[in-house]
Amino acid sequence: MSSPNDQTQLVLTFDNNRLLSDLFGQFDQNISLIEHKLSVRAHASGNHVSIKGTQVACEQTKRVLEHLYQRLKRNQEVGPGDVDAAIRLVLDQGVLFEELPPSAEGVSIEYASVGTRRKTVAARTKMQDNYLKALLSKTITFATGPAGTGKTYMAVAHAAAMLESGQATKLIFSRPAVEAGERLGFLPGSMQEKVDPYLRPLMDALRDFIPGERIERAMENKIIEIAPLAFMRGRTLANSVVILDEAQNTTSMQMKMFLTRLGEGSRMIVTGDPTQIDLPSGQVSGLVEALRIIKGIDDIAVIEFKGTDVVRHELVMKIVQAYEADKKPGPGIL
Repeated sequence: MSSPNDQTQLVLTFDNNRLLSDLFGQFDQNISLIEHKLSVRAHASGNHVSIKGTQVACEQTKRVLEHLYQRLKRNQEVGPGDVDAAIRLVLDQGVLFEELPPSAEGVSIEYASVGTRRKTVAARTKMQDNYLKALLSKTITFATGPAGTGKTYMAVAHAAAMLESGQATKLIFSRPAVEAGERLGFLPGSMQEKVDPYLRPLMDALRDFIPGERIERAMENKIIEIAPLAFMRGRTLANSVVILDEAQNTTSMQMKMFLTRLGEGSRMIVTGDPTQIDLPSGQVSGLVEALRIIKGIDDIAVIEFKGTDVVRHELVMKIVQAYEADKKPGPGIL
């Protein structure tokens, strides 16, 4: 009986030559990425791809290429990020069969996706898949973890989709501004000009899903609102999607105040990185405290991203993992 680790060779044939340049990538960069990540040798010639490696690796490569080819047939883009996502997905699923069948066409390798008419974003890791499913099914979702894991971007995508579909009538974006005390008064300009720099990442993400002119009109009509966290006090937010970003820098009182603004028909998304707290020494993070207090409450999801979920440049993931592996401060760091 053959072993999954036996060396083998597969030859794939694709029927639409016009899609192959996008499938293989410029200078075959997609093929090279697959070779590197799955430890195979692949050679593209015409509409054929020859794959050499272990039986498991060849089958994984086959499933990645077929998945990407189906994306192209649906008029979806295939870039290095999509290739990396497909590879992660196949590796997450592992070996599904002891004896790998000649075709795995019946095996789905799709993660959840969300988006608007302008853009759709699909999960690239299992944790992102869990996150999108939580956003769809839970009233309050907490997402924690390092930068680059997509926790804010996917929250904005979900919020934009709910607004476009009519499931929400308002989007509200908030962050603790400057410091947890939110002392904005000393900054020059109008309140809007003071707030903009702190909410710019959220608005930049939103523009990927909603055209800029529509965002401006929605802000004029108070359909999209950006506000420092302190401005939430005393409000009840109904039929809204409310995103609190950088929540690690909230105080206990601020977090409780925010969570109790929830009104009928609303969704709340709280994102933050507990390793990047900028509060004064001795001040308890409202995010860290809330994660302990709300544990086990129905209709609240907690998604914890790790360094392996970083979907930016591969080097970013390595940097995050290096920091996770070394929690001790280095020489000269207080």
